[in-house]
Amino acid sequence: MEVALYLIPVTLGETGIEQVIPSYNHDIIMGIRHFIVENIRSARRFLRQVDREFPIDDSAFYEMGKHADEHQFSQYLQALRDGKPMGVISEAGCPAVADPGADIVAIAQRQNLRVIPLVGPCSMIMAVMGSGLNGQSFAFNGYLPVDDTDRAKALKALETRAWNEHQTQLFIETPYRNLKMFKTLLSTLRPQTRLCIAAGITTADEFIHTHTIAEWKKKGLPLKGAGGTDLSKVPAIFLINK
Repeated sequence: MEVALYLIPVTLGETGIEQVIPSYNHDIIMGIRHFIVENIRSARRFLRQVDREFPIDDSAFYEMGKHADEHQFSQYLQALRDGKPMGVISEAGCPAVADPGADIVAIAQRQNLRVIPLVGPCSMIMAVMGSGLNGQSFAFNGYLPVDDTDRAKALKALETRAWNEHQTQLFIETPYRNLKMFKTLLSTLRPQTRLCIAAGITTADEFIHTHTIAEWKKKGLPLKGAGGTDLSKVPAIFLINK
């Protein structure tokens, strides 16, 4: 295998690894002993899912933590500079996309170290795929403000961009605030604006539905995933466009 920084996707929930991770990834992962991770415990658990015989005790783990530290991150990459392959693992989905890892990749790129992203589930791309909204032009906006007034302003600004540019706008929320976000969307956006809620992607609770705001109002609450799970307990992506 090539000496590189491998960006390793993980499952998005309690989904069989064979359903969403290519077998090719298995061979790559088995050749790596140095990992930069969002959380050591969940990374070790994922590696055990990849292969029960993975040599956890012979591997080194470097935790990213919540705050970027360029000097520390550069030290983490020493094994790669020494000619050993390394992997980056986040908590869910693809590292460096709405997850920690981008700062690590940026350092590797500046130092001309090889970076190889592996194939795996990305909730944002899958949400766009399943939404029926414009997939030619879209933007991910991360988390919106928590304050009610600021959130409403942010939503109106995104809606204006969606209508003026026909650009699909994506954003996320902490699961326990999903219901509040949904109510704010219904009270803030135009009746004709289309809203897709994509939750629990790739899991038994997968829920991907697109309706106009007016249609969502008629449907009412509560929102339940395919498995009957309350969507206030499931990671969700919200998408809007005209």
